[in-house]
Amino acid sequence: MRTSTMKRTTKETAITVALNLDGNRKISIDTGIPFFDHMLEAMAFYADFDLTIKAVGDLVIDDHHTVEDVGIVLGQAFKEALGDKVGIRRFADNVTPMDEALSRVALDISNRPVLVFTNPFTRETLGTLSTETIKEFFYAFTINAAVTLHIANLYGENDHHKAESIFKGVGRALNQAVELVDNTLPSTKGSLV
Repeated sequence: MRTSTMKRTTKETAITVALNLDGNRKISIDTGIPFFDHMLEAMAFYADFDLTIKAVGDLVIDDHHTVEDVGIVLGQAFKEALGDKVGIRRFADNVTPMDEALSRVALDISNRPVLVFTNPFTRETLGTLSTETIKEFFYAFTINAAVTLHIANLYGENDHHKAESIFKGVGRALNQAVELVDNTLPSTKGSLV
């Protein structure tokens, strides 16, 4: 079983994440930020993961610490659940529409953490989620998961649709990249550490 349970407690947040890469979409998300929950649910659904996230943060200040720390803990859980990475597909890419919005996602489970993110948003918030924290979430996830992740919203008019096409696209890429396809390590140099 490729699973992990991670916890992180600071003066700003208390986060628990339980992840199963080979799940069947048993998803329970509660961060205190409803639109963020909606996006994480969409991402986990299209990744075909089982994912439970419980986050309590200093939302009275703003959403930044909670969103970033969820990215940290989810990235750590993802890296642990992957284990030695033997047999995974490793690379994935897709173009995902959501109505008039279209986003491109490319992923490499490389142990080289890099995020390239084009910020497509014109609104400051989506519900109670600050749109600027979406990049912070993916940055924290990328660094802690040790993956290379490129996210580009190609076009769109509605920021809700743009965000949803991004999170669904990332979920689809995660699903494809972690797929077990053989029993070899997908690296010409023989190492992904």
